[in-house]
Amino acid sequence: MEANQGIYPVAKMCKVLNESVSSFYYWLKQPVGKRHREHNELSNHIREVYNENKGCYGSPRVTVELQGKGFHVSRPRVARLMRKIGLKSIIRKKYRVKTTDSNHTYYVSENHLNRDFEAKCMGEKWVSDLTYIRTGEGWIYLTIVLDLANRKVVGWALSETMKAEDTSVAAFKMALKCYPVDKPLLFHSDRGVQYACSEFRKQLIGLPITQSMSRKGDCWDNAPAESFFKTLKTEMVYHQEFKNKHEAKLAIFEFIEVWYNRKRRHSSLGYLSPMAFEEKLTTGKNAA
Repeated sequence: MEANQGIYPVAKMCKVLNESVSSFYYWLKQPVGKRHREHNELSNHIREVYNENKGCYGSPRVTVELQGKGFHVSRPRVARLMRKIGLKSIIRKKYRVKTTDSNHTYYVSENHLNRDFEAKCMGEKWVSDLTYIRTGEGWIYLTIVLDLANRKVVGWALSETMKAEDTSVAAFKMALKCYPVDKPLLFHSDRGVQYACSEFRKQLIGLPITQSMSRKGDCWDNAPAESFFKTLKTEMVYHQEFKNKHEAKLAIFEFIEVWYNRKRRHSSLGYLSPMAFEEKLTTGKNAA
């Protein structure tokens, strides 16, 4: 802005950059050495936040992190400094969606969710899916159960087979152990054999759960689960080569339990992490 004062009106530049005119002139009056020192200090904090979050954050999330630490900064300023010091969020490789095997003779449930991905409270809607992850020793399979209220992975399972007991059943049991179901819940998945088979369906007996399934071949009916897998693969899997299955399992555990659920900020949650949003929901419920 300082370099362009003679070209553009200061008020207009401040409006575009979401800065106040008074702040600009206050900054301008500071000694040059102090200004450079402030820039350098903020750049160091930006680099620290960037590295703490695995290089996954762009300027919007870095700004929120800094504001949470007490810094009074705007997104345009953070973006400008990130460009200056050469920081960019991880380049996301194209993620290709794959659907599971739906060629079976089991009963297929109706699509009760019908792409209504909003939930007012936890335990209202769960979505589930599985994906493949390559290692130097062959494939492993990750199954997740996601709560739509806060996008938290409430249950997950890693397996070396695609049997229902190792995938859908194992992930569901973990979710049920952590969050017992005592009120009506909608459980949505694709129509893969892991969810349509009797081994999985008998897990629902006696529980107030309505099963829902996507339309055939339509991955967008289960978009939140696909979105999680896209995040997992573009932020972690595609940037690592797992020598063996044990190495992959450790990385996935760290991604879900340490990073994604506890720390990763979601734009759809007002830039809170799933667990922070869960705490907000719980606090609001108790206050009511």
